[in-house]
Amino acid sequence: QVQLVESGGGLVQAGGSLRLSCAASGSILSIRSMGWYRQAPGKQRDLVATIASAGSTNYADSVKGRFNISRDNAKNTVYLQMNSLKPEDTAVYYCNIIVITAESRSRYLERWGQGTLVTVSV
Repeated sequence: QVQLVESGGGLVQAGGSLRLSCAASGSILSIRSMGWYRQAPGKQRDLVATIASAGSTNYADSVKGRFNISRDNAKNTVYLQMNSLKPEDTAVYYCNIIVITAESRSRYLERWGQGTLVTVSV
């Protein structure tokens, strides 16, 4: 089993910053990637940023240059530093992990966090 605990969401004014954290725990043997997705009201869930185990990153065009994803492998934790926030960044942000566990028998599993709300006011 894998548990994801997210923190760091909240209300911020446009132009401000927030830092999201997501800590993974459980019977984790190997993590292929961790990342963040977001879902605004009435819209689909979209990629924000991902980071692979070797450190390569991928960002949505809309956040490039403003957001930075990083990872602490020793703590199985992924961070999303969000700067220059805009009202259109308002969404529920979900942590995502692709992982092999003791129970998955070498198969990669995908798991999601419960989501944390980020609200950017004008």
